[in-house]
Amino acid sequence: MASPTNSGVLAGLRVRIDQASCTGDGLCVQRAPDVFEHDIDGLAYVKNADGELQTAPGARVPVPLPLVDAVIDAADECPGDCIYVERPDGTLEAGPGS
Repeated sequence: MASPTNSGVLAGLRVRIDQASCTGDGLCVQRAPDVFEHDIDGLAYVKNADGELQTAPGARVPVPLPLVDAVIDAADECPGDCIYVERPDGTLEAGPGS
């Protein structure tokens, strides 16, 4: 069963980026460089726990508990509205439409 973090957000969150909406601003990379990285195309992508860039469309990775707040902040402040943070049941925790 998921357990809350200090901020009250449930564990088990996953994050993805819609590259079609990404502006390449880099705010996400600044907020959570262990989760987000720019590829050679200038767009942001998510990284798995091993630091490997996930370039498949719609790729989702788990949000490490220590980085939940940073990832949610990145989603909420993203100028391209392209970062989606999802709860284990698939509902949005942060990002466009949350």
